[in-house]
Amino acid sequence: MQAAGRRRALTAAREEERDDDMAEDVLAPLAGKVLSIAVAVGDAVDEDDEVLVIEAMKMETVVYAPAAGRVTALRVAVGDQVDEDDPLAAIGE
Repeated sequence: MQAAGRRRALTAAREEERDDDMAEDVLAPLAGKVLSIAVAVGDAVDEDDEVLVIEAMKMETVVYAPAAGRVTALRVAVGDQVDEDDPLAAIGE
């Protein structure tokens, strides 16, 4: 019984890893603080849809989806500090 449960968990982890490998990362264009997030995991997005907003030096910068697909992961939360090129989210098929 336990072996079957372990196999299911490993299979699920591998599928998640594979989905992540096929996903395109949304990268931070600059260092700043995550002000808002406009999407949730599972949401469908088109290329250039708003994903989130970063605040830096009292200016807000909208970060857009680099490709169409589904949001497979959010790697930040509102209030997080990010550096330039940090992965913010992942978009897959």
